[in-house]
Amino acid sequence: MTPHVFFDAGNTLVYVNMELVAAALARRGARAAPEELWRSEHRVRFEIDDPELVRRTTDGSRWALYFERIFAGCGITRRALVDGAIAELRERHEADNIWETVPPEVPMVLDQLRRRHRLAVISNSNGTVREKLRRVGLLPYFELVVDSHEEGIEKPDPRIFRRAMERTGARPERSLYVGDFYHIDVAGARAAGMRALLLDPAGLHGDKPVRRIASLGGLLSGP
Repeated sequence: MTPHVFFDAGNTLVYVNMELVAAALARRGARAAPEELWRSEHRVRFEIDDPELVRRTTDGSRWALYFERIFAGCGITRRALVDGAIAELRERHEADNIWETVPPEVPMVLDQLRRRHRLAVISNSNGTVREKLRRVGLLPYFELVVDSHEEGIEKPDPRIFRRAMERTGARPERSLYVGDFYHIDVAGARAAGMRALLLDPAGLHGDKPVRRIASLGGLLSGP
């Protein structure tokens, strides 16, 4: 029995609003459909899930790299255009958090899980994740939201996982963490003594020694 299930937020519960991203590019004369951006995003997320890159960067510095590589995957590389779009998106994100798209299955899965488990969030974010979850209707599912900006510690540092467990009374051996980055989410959770599960929608992490699911619905077969 796993009484506590902890979740990453971005690209686990809420996803980038690619309509906003496409619009920021279009205002600068570049065309990329949201579907094309998502195809590039899956590859980029896998590429930056690299232990050395994670070690020498922060969530904030990886943010710009993430979008730069997504754009490059769509053939958009002109420096001024890329920098302008990223600046616009960052300004919007700092104010309102552009990870705001909720897949239809997410509320259903959370509703099922909370009947058997206690749920919480541990997110590398910028101080906006709690309000974002409230705005998209997901906050009531969670007894606790831990935002790295507020804590001054970010994943994969195991201390942020331990703080969340202390605040919920969770025991590491009876806790599960669900996230989409192996070297951030899985590595950090395991270092804190938790079990971990990797969300791998594109099936790119087959070489990793971890249980993987393609979508959050995979949790319903049993955390």
